[in-house]
Amino acid sequence: MSYRVAVIKGDGIGPEIVTEAMKVIDKAVSKKGIAFEYTQVLMGGASIDAYGKPLTDETLEICKNSDAVLMGSIGGNTTTSPWYQLPANLRPEAGLLALRKGLNLFANMRPAYLYEELKDACPLKEEIIKDGFDMVIMRELTGGLYFGERKTVEENGVWKAYDSLTYDENEIRRIAIKAFDIAMKRSKKVISVDKANVLDSSRLWRKVVEEVAKDYPEVTLEHMLVDNCAMQLVYDPGQFDVILTENMFGDILSDEASMITGSIGMLSSASMAEGKFGLYEPSHGSAPDIAGQNIANPIATILSAAMMLRYSFDLDEEADAIETAVKQVLAEGYRTVDIMAEGCTKVGTVEMGDLIAARL
Repeated sequence: MSYRVAVIKGDGIGPEIVTEAMKVIDKAVSKKGIAFEYTQVLMGGASIDAYGKPLTDETLEICKNSDAVLMGSIGGNTTTSPWYQLPANLRPEAGLLALRKGLNLFANMRPAYLYEELKDACPLKEEIIKDGFDMVIMRELTGGLYFGERKTVEENGVWKAYDSLTYDENEIRRIAIKAFDIAMKRSKKVISVDKANVLDSSRLWRKVVEEVAKDYPEVTLEHMLVDNCAMQLVYDPGQFDVILTENMFGDILSDEASMITGSIGMLSSASMAEGKFGLYEPSHGSAPDIAGQNIANPIATILSAAMMLRYSFDLDEEADAIETAVKQVLAEGYRTVDIMAEGCTKVGTVEMGDLIAARL
């Protein structure tokens, strides 16, 4: 059996960390006779350098015809890079937005997990952390306030701005289905976050989510207002399994969740379309200042690759093995420079990838 994966190594540290992720993927599936056919394409700054634009039609078409996309970070130094002297529609990030739109990636999935070995980096008190936490935030990615009608006008000598928050039931239903599907692979608990005490869009959100929940009798559904959820994340993060929410709330809550893990260099991410197709990337940036020095942390990208195996290809056993290997390497005291602690052994990008692959 073989799967087609489009690979966008990206800019900055992207090529280094994606190379390690591919190494780990191949080792994880080697015993089952599964092969991944990688097609490497350019996007972002690398594409600007080669083709004069951040995303070509050919790259988009290759991604569309693949089973999944594995991507490193894109972009560069916004102050010094010539990429950022270009018009906004020709900058690296414009390529990412166009790719998301072209692939219809409407569901953003961001795990937040606290490793036992990295508890000291968590800003929360030990009595709050308790046994740690393991959650996934499912954020609707293509609707809501960010994509609604907006305008700025002058009325009677006063400037006024308008932003529209709009969702239809189909947009809500498809992200809810994704969240419940993910919950079925985890602890079977969904907390849907809204502002139904104020917003009509949230009241529709809650109604549709409850309808979807009827098709998942094994999954427990709870509703939580967004302000309470923001508080609960720092009061009792262990209560969460899958958080389902709309675009703006998800943007804010996922950043809050990433901070309580203690290190953004450990956080994976995925953006999903209909069916099993997804784009998998680390949550962190391209870190151009350390590119090519063999010091970048590849773990977020390796964990993103594990998400790809689990959610696009249903290779749960192999995904579990990668996640266990990461935990084992951390337990043995190996650290890249960003998570280095006293008494640990500092390793580089390549060596970290080798250590994780060796534990599979």
